[in-house]
Amino acid sequence: MTEVTTVLDVTLHEYGPAVSVALGAAAGRALAVSGMLESVTPDPGREGHWLLRAGSRVGAVRTLGGAVVRIRPKTPVSRLFFLLGFTLDPSRAWRDSREGTVDTGSYEDIVPALAHAVERQIDTALRQGVIQGYRTVEESSLVVRGRLREADQIRRHFGRTPPVEIAYDAYTADTAENRILRAAVERLLRLPGVPGAVRRRLGHQRARLADALPLIRGQELPRWQPSRLNTRYQPALRLAEAVLRGASPEHRPAGAEPLAVDGFLLDMNKLFEDFVTVGLREALLGHGLTARLQDTHHLDTAGLVRMRPDLVVRTGDGRTPVAVVDAKYKVEKGGGHHNADLYQALAYATVLGLGESHLVYASGRQPQRSLEVRGTASGRDGRGMRLHQHSLDLSLTPDQLLLALREIAGRLAGTTTPPRS
Repeated sequence: MTEVTTVLDVTLHEYGPAVSVALGAAAGRALAVSGMLESVTPDPGREGHWLLRAGSRVGAVRTLGGAVVRIRPKTPVSRLFFLLGFTLDPSRAWRDSREGTVDTGSYEDIVPALAHAVERQIDTALRQGVIQGYRTVEESSLVVRGRLREADQIRRHFGRTPPVEIAYDAYTADTAENRILRAAVERLLRLPGVPGAVRRRLGHQRARLADALPLIRGQELPRWQPSRLNTRYQPALRLAEAVLRGASPEHRPAGAEPLAVDGFLLDMNKLFEDFVTVGLREALLGHGLTARLQDTHHLDTAGLVRMRPDLVVRTGDGRTPVAVVDAKYKVEKGGGHHNADLYQALAYATVLGLGESHLVYASGRQPQRSLEVRGTASGRDGRGMRLHQHSLDLSLTPDQLLLALREIAGRLAGTTTPPRS
């Protein structure tokens, strides 16, 4: 049965029931085209209302006219940010609130928690001052400074002076790192639902970063390289980049003004996949194995059908595949199976010449289940190809989650069946 609301600030739940919301036609169409929700359709029972149903994306968006749609995750926000923090930087000790995890304060919604976390990380990064660096500047000037750009001087001014075309290295706070942090702050200030206290602190951080030029929306983020000089910036930078890469599409109908649907959303499908694959990759290092994420292969000999398993485990030299993993943000069925997932796992193992394939689900009644595929018995050991289904319960504590990943990695490392001939 459909829930109904008539307010312009609506809360949905990840994969929850549809909610009937009073929206203008333009705002409804913009939200539908944005792809942010699982479904957006006119409510047949109420004129001027739209049925909104959330899928795997969680966070908050603002539609044309100011309607705010918040999507709450099934996973606690603190756990969600642990997954995000570990994925962004698994080398840090993302173990508990005392040691390196993302500080979300006491907020239970995505956007307030995110804004608080980013502001705290930036404050820590800037505590010892804003880092500066050298940047090449090319400009026209009345004073000669640095190197004269002779070709530009002749082409633009026919050899006359002044002005002169010069290039020089400026020591400035306008670095890639500071631009990214400033852009993240300004993006958060535009999001709906940022608490007033956090908004004021973000304004203070923006003032500290005023010497960095603002980024132009839609352009690629400037590149930065980890170094000894920006070590204290790195946690803030990784979180800031996650903010700037959050979903924010725009829909512009032909002949009309832009209909903006703006906000920040995390895709739980992608977050779970990244956490599982990055966590397994790190755990497999202890077994002397390497792992490739989104490794590209082809189902057919002509190379027309591409397939990209989430994780392909290889020998230490990276040459020979020994296991394949696909992560699924869904509950592993207790009394049945996700048949399409099993077919996919079978295809991966067949193409890679493996005797086993692994699926990792977000939850399930059993930690592990295995199936033997009919008609695939090998002459070497008489066993058929085996498909393993693992469950990773996101309600576990961070330590328990990492331990569960290490246990799965141990099973992958024990996959000693040689490639099938």
